[in-house]
Amino acid sequence: MSKKLKVGIIGAGGIATIAHMPAYAGMENVEVVAICDIVPEKAKTLAEKYNVSLTFENYMDLLALPELDAVDICTPNYLHSTIAVAALEKGLHVFCEKPDAISAKEAEKMQAAAEKGGKVLMVMRNNRYMRISKFLKKYIEDGKMGEIYAARCGWQRRRGIPGKGGWFTTKEQSGGGPLIDLGVHMIDLTMWLMGNPKPVSVSGCTYMKFADSDVSDSEHSDFGEKKDDGVFDVEDLAMGFIRFDNGACMQIEFSWASNIEKEQRFFELRGTKSGAKWSSATNQLGIYEEAYGTTADYLPNIDNDAGLSIHGLNLRHFVDVVLNGAEPAFVPEQGTNMVKILEAIYESAKTGKEVII
Repeated sequence: MSKKLKVGIIGAGGIATIAHMPAYAGMENVEVVAICDIVPEKAKTLAEKYNVSLTFENYMDLLALPELDAVDICTPNYLHSTIAVAALEKGLHVFCEKPDAISAKEAEKMQAAAEKGGKVLMVMRNNRYMRISKFLKKYIEDGKMGEIYAARCGWQRRRGIPGKGGWFTTKEQSGGGPLIDLGVHMIDLTMWLMGNPKPVSVSGCTYMKFADSDVSDSEHSDFGEKKDDGVFDVEDLAMGFIRFDNGACMQIEFSWASNIEKEQRFFELRGTKSGAKWSSATNQLGIYEEAYGTTADYLPNIDNDAGLSIHGLNLRHFVDVVLNGAEPAFVPEQGTNMVKILEAIYESAKTGKEVII
């Protein structure tokens, strides 16, 4: 393979524009050779900004480029698996935005295609690259938390529905609401800190209470493309409970709209030697040891890798895996397990019963 990884980006919307393309532009060992979008003007605008010479409207035309090494998928959720499998079958490495897919069956197809072709398949897990995440992961691996047997995590918004009426709120295209949109982030981060235990059962509830509200107090409401006459058939709040094969458990909560005090992302871990808690509201990591009330600011001054965003750090890791054979921090099985959790929570909410995975 050439010293530069030659990448094609499929999907030139918000996440490609604000995160993926700027990250690649800062990497000397990557060349974005083509951009594809079903809206040609979007692909052309992004290509012109970063001096990319080729644009396409059909992703199969991009996949046919002989010089291509990898693709980066930034499309609506329902296309992730279809494009990923097609790219893997063409012998290309794949990076994909979250969620991995909108069903476990589709995620399994992606995993099987990657394994059959011996290619790298990685899905965005950017929250693993926060400074706090990296520090706490080492703290845990050093044995300082003992056995982590229980956890809580969530992403709560007061009013932050993205692209209302567009693909975000259309179940056929998104797969669901905040559970599949936000849940991937914090469930994955918390499971990763716990050592990626295997989920065995879930129970959950989902609610749609704010489909008719146009109130917004979150910058995230500006994400996606709104449609006044569009569809809103997904939840705006999901709560659930996950059991793992090692006996551990996790409580979860994700909302686009909910009457709470303020927006926050959070996780909390309970270990036999210590516990840990973080919230985006303060961006401080608390570690609680056996002596009552013991807390400390354990976060050292970690270099943030030349100023790349956490999306950029994730993408750079993908490039390092493909070009240099670095050990992947994410493997497709983790993605399949994630989608199984999400799918099972939706099923539990529908039936009112616990679902065995």
